[in-house]
Amino acid sequence: MRLWVGAYAGDDGSAEGIGILQAGEADAPGAGGPLGMVGTAVAAPGSASWLAAHPTSGDLLYAALESDGTVQAYRRVSDTRLTPLGAPIAAGAAVCHVAVAPDASFLVASCWGDGRVVHMDLDAAGRPSRPVIAAEAADPHGAAPDEGTVSTGARVSGAVVPDLAAAARALREAAGEDYAHLVPAYDDLPEIDAESEEAAAGARVSRAHQATFLPGGLIATTDMGLDLVRLWRRTPAGLGAVQEVVLPKGSGPRHGVWHPSGHFYVVTELSREVFVLAPDREGRWHVRSGEPLLGTLDTDTAAELSMGRDGSTLYAGVRGSDTVGVLSVRGAGETLQLTALAETGTHWPRHHLVVDDTLLVAGQLADEIVSLPLDARTGVPGRVRHRTVSASPTRLLAMR
Repeated sequence: MRLWVGAYAGDDGSAEGIGILQAGEADAPGAGGPLGMVGTAVAAPGSASWLAAHPTSGDLLYAALESDGTVQAYRRVSDTRLTPLGAPIAAGAAVCHVAVAPDASFLVASCWGDGRVVHMDLDAAGRPSRPVIAAEAADPHGAAPDEGTVSTGARVSGAVVPDLAAAARALREAAGEDYAHLVPAYDDLPEIDAESEEAAAGARVSRAHQATFLPGGLIATTDMGLDLVRLWRRTPAGLGAVQEVVLPKGSGPRHGVWHPSGHFYVVTELSREVFVLAPDREGRWHVRSGEPLLGTLDTDTAAELSMGRDGSTLYAGVRGSDTVGVLSVRGAGETLQLTALAETGTHWPRHHLVVDDTLLVAGQLADEIVSLPLDARTGVPGRVRHRTVSASPTRLLAMR
């Protein structure tokens, strides 16, 4: 099968644009075979860090051009080429996610840099237009930093990065010559940007990170900076606020996934937990439970959350120690249980995707994509089976 690959370009990475990954043999239904990059489908110097597909047309693709702060639509003109569809539409600082409504009438862009959640109409051809910024988020925990404030660390190419280089050097020294090579080297991290000064001062600012379309017309967005999951409905004027669900201070909700049981699972970047959210009989949403990703380091940051093919298992990526947490869905979906913490075999697993019996992982700072087999009984990933060079990958999206 083939997949689109979003990636960082320019000052943030070494990719030329949106790539194409071949996973497995061309005539095979799965992705367990050898990996290889087919090439670059379109140049995207603005860093296409997130990609979303049109819900009905396999020829339309949307990209969050993070460093440009815009959303760009693309049309597929051949098996290996994309071309821009219309002009890029301004969204906000460090736009890092875009999600398209199931009826293809609009999309929602999330901006890490300024916290904006932006509604954009889509015309009949799929072109976005008329960006409308939704209401700003307010800090439910209080705006002033205090002793309970958790520093958000330094922003590095779309991730929050602690001082891993110093920690790695100390571990290699303690391990000795015979085992030092087993400790990953983090000395070559990219430069941090100026926004890290806010984090160093303990400032809490809005950091919108993802939008998810839920059944019944609801839209859930995460705010990593203010520890919020915000619920919306579309109105003639854009997005109308419905409710906010407050997560623990300093947890940093990043990405979520809707489960057929009616629960919404959210992974928190900073506290490395997965929370279960669900509505009550009156339709008000609450946190039902939470499960920590035990075994992670205090310097780790969680990244992507994905669901296995039958919905019984969740996979939560962890950057730093470069692992993936395997969580089992219990009961009627209201409880999660961590069953394993497996190595991904690559550095800085920014994104991952389950394809049948295979876990594909984008190792952003390793400049590669790897595949791991999933145990048929437990769902736990095994050791890396295949890998291929891929510049600064941040998002894997199966082609249709």
